[in-house]
Formats: sequence, C-alpha cells, structure tokens
Amino acid sequence: MLPSHPLAWGSSSSRAGQEAAGLRFGDKGTHSSRTMMLSELSELLGVVPAEASREGYADAIVGENALGKQTISNRRLTNQRMGELYGLAPSVPIFRVLRRLWDADEAGRPLLALLCALARDPLLRATARTVLALRPGQELLRSLMTEAITDVTESRLNESSTDKVARNTGSSWTQSGHLEGRVRKMRRPVRATPGATAFALWLGAVQGLGGEDLLKSAWAGMLDASPSELLELALRAKQLGFIRVRSGGGVIEIDARALDPADNGD
Repeated sequence: MLPSHPLAWGSSSSRAGQEAAGLRFGDKGTHSSRTMMLSELSELLGVVPAEASREGYADAIVGENALGKQTISNRRLTNQRMGELYGLAPSVPIFRVLRRLWDADEAGRPLLALLCALARDPLLRATARTVLALRPGQELLRSLMTEAITDVTESRLNESSTDKVARNTGSSWTQSGHLEGRVRKMRRPVRATPGATAFALWLGAVQGLGGEDLLKSAWAGMLDASPSELLELALRAKQLGFIRVRSGGGVIEIDARALDPADNGD
C-alpha cells in the first residue's frame, strides 16, 4: 500500500528521525542525471572492504578508478552521485544496513539497491506509485512517469529535463526487476528475499511504524508480496539473525533495530 503522495512517505513528525537515518526529502534528486547505477554499486562493494570509510570509497572511485570511468571529471561526478544515492559512509545508518545485507543476500541486491535509492532520492520515489500500479505485463507509459515527476518538481524542470528523469527512473525500475524491456517497458513482479524484506521493515520502523503495519508500509509495497508472504520472509530473516519477530495469537511483533550493526537495541 502506497501513500497518497510520494513526498508523504512518513509523517512530518517522523521526518527528523528519518533524515538522521539517512533518508532524504525535497524536490531534487540524483535521477536528474543518473540511474540508480546498480552495476557500479555492485562493482564498488565488491572491491571496497565493508569497514571502509567514506574516503575509502572515494579513493576507489576517483583515485583507483575501480569503476573504469574514462575521465577524472566523470570519476568525481560518479563518486558524488553514488554518495547521494547510497551514502557510502559507515556513519550513515541506511548505508550500514545496506552494506550488511549486501554481503548476506546476493539474490536480493537489486531490491536492496532500489530501497536505498528510493529512500534517498525523492525523484525516484515520486514514480513508485506509477510503476507499482501496473498489472504484470502492462506497458509503462512515459506520460504517466512525467506526470508523476512534475507533481513533485512542479515548474522547476523543463520538458527536456523531466523527460530525462523519466528515462533514468524507468531504467532504475528495470534494474530492480520491476520493469523489463528496452524501449517498451513492461511491468513484471519481483521476487522478495529475506534480506530485502528485513530492509523494508527497517525503513518502515524508521518511519515510525510497528507491528503488522510494517508489513503494509510503502517500503514493503516495493516487494510485490502480500503481508502474509512478507511475514514468512520476515521469519526467515529472523532465522538469519537480521531482525526479531514474534507472531502468535493474532499479534505480530517486529523489531528491526538489530539490522543496523551500530544499534544495540536500547
């Protein structure tokens, strides 16, 4: 279930806590110039140690050219844009969670990257309702994407810039697995994993939700699974030591705080 407006992912009363966790709000985002760069993220996290600092990631991208960019200016811009989307710093809670799950849930990596990019890019978040409303096999119309983007940016972007955001966001939804096709993009369901489920539950908890509501949040809605299916995945995530879950007597208790390596649960 998605919120009525893409900028309403979390009440204003919880905004400060979400921002402290690494979420970003507003009417600007990285998708004005890049996609979610799944291949670059995969390469980067494959060569940089999990305990690396923000400077370590920057050195890999810019100094060592780990992503194979042709110019120093492109390396620097890539470092900036990836930092915007993912944080790339152990001081950013959402990146700590992403990095932990990345190494533990290889099958879930496209969804893990999407969830983090959604949390940190309002432009990508603005298109979520449009994509998820499609039936499997239904074609995504560019006009619907541009309308969703304009609803957030209003008159700030011209037609050409809005169209570029639509292309970039469409590419990101293809990288995550929600769309397929190069020119004509069609909706297809994704397969949720325990790691991606745990990440969605953690994001819901950061938003201020709890219990069964975590299984119905906007973040959980990215996983193309029913609440009962997500509960089963959450129980699997519990077995993997990601989160704490109790279900019985019609009551569901979920504690996702332990997913953050720096959170002691107090």
